[in-house]
Amino acid sequence: MEKGSALFAPFKIGQLTLANRITMAPTYLGYGNNDGTVSDLLLEHYKTMARSGTALIVVENTGIHPAGLGSPFMLRADDDRYLKGLTELARVIHAEGALAFIQFNHAGRYAFMPERIAPSPVPVGDMMPREMSIQDIEQAVSCFVRAAARAQRAGFDGVELHGGTGYLLSQFVSPRTNKRTDLYGGDPDKRRRFPREVVDAVIAAVGRDFPVGYRFLASECLPDGLIVDESIPLAEDLGKMGISYLSVMVGTHESFPLEPYFSMDKTEGFMAGYAYIIKKVVPEVPVITAGRIQTPELAEAILKAGKADLIGLARVLFADPLWPKKAQGLISDPIVPCNPSCSLCMKRVMARKPPFCSQWDKPFREAFLKRIGETSSPNN
Repeated sequence: MEKGSALFAPFKIGQLTLANRITMAPTYLGYGNNDGTVSDLLLEHYKTMARSGTALIVVENTGIHPAGLGSPFMLRADDDRYLKGLTELARVIHAEGALAFIQFNHAGRYAFMPERIAPSPVPVGDMMPREMSIQDIEQAVSCFVRAAARAQRAGFDGVELHGGTGYLLSQFVSPRTNKRTDLYGGDPDKRRRFPREVVDAVIAAVGRDFPVGYRFLASECLPDGLIVDESIPLAEDLGKMGISYLSVMVGTHESFPLEPYFSMDKTEGFMAGYAYIIKKVVPEVPVITAGRIQTPELAEAILKAGKADLIGLARVLFADPLWPKKAQGLISDPIVPCNPSCSLCMKRVMARKPPFCSQWDKPFREAFLKRIGETSSPNN
């Protein structure tokens, strides 16, 4: 890109300086072992992502409590036995020159466990979660805190709390999934109480010099779900509490296959408008936007328009791990785009198979399939 590029200008998050404005948005792939530990395949993946030229890697969706796991292959940080693998994961990312954050999550009503807990008994399909008691809520806060402390001990540079995709933190905020009438529900301010308590407790535990970011759900994209006007006050609350950044997204597992989200998801930069709304109400808080930002030109335009401070790449970086270096002109080959009509990676994740990208070249794809013990097939 030309001199004066916003995309390749340094940027500060707290005391940390990012080499450029490109981050890897946390992308769940299920590459971990089925006991929640870090696998060799996962280490190889993050080594590839970290050497891409991306300034900041945010490690995917990591569990804080056994009852809140979204998949048997989800990384875990709910016990010290996971510390060794997490330490190695942070080391691998740092060795390739990137900063390393890790995202922590409790899936709530989206957990795969037989007994699910949630703010209120709002079903997911034919599964009815149990309403969380005050003791359950207090335990969840403690679990977020302990996981963040482990990340700090493991050598990560910061943490991200997953308040998006309709998971537990956002389930409390949503009028669709929080029907409580106690201190944690009944009006919008009370619905925001749980995420505020989590953020406050985590910041207190790790200290102000250790960045704590937040994956922020701006809208559920559902007729009876959370809308932007209702999410804005939470952004304001988190800004006052000293959140290090807001990574703005829209949609939940229930809205992904429905309109309007289904069509939006195929549009380049479709979340940037939501990020801009949040940026305007908390101008002092760094904002990350993602959502199929396929080209450096689009990323540059988003930054120069002030819609966001940082660009998050997820499927786009999975499709072409050399995207940042190609964008900077260090590699002359064209960027390989993520195909918006393809859902191969998502289908494999949902089938609990290690995903790969249909856009990978044949030798790389064949090597990956051999690595995971599969043979190439048109049906993969």
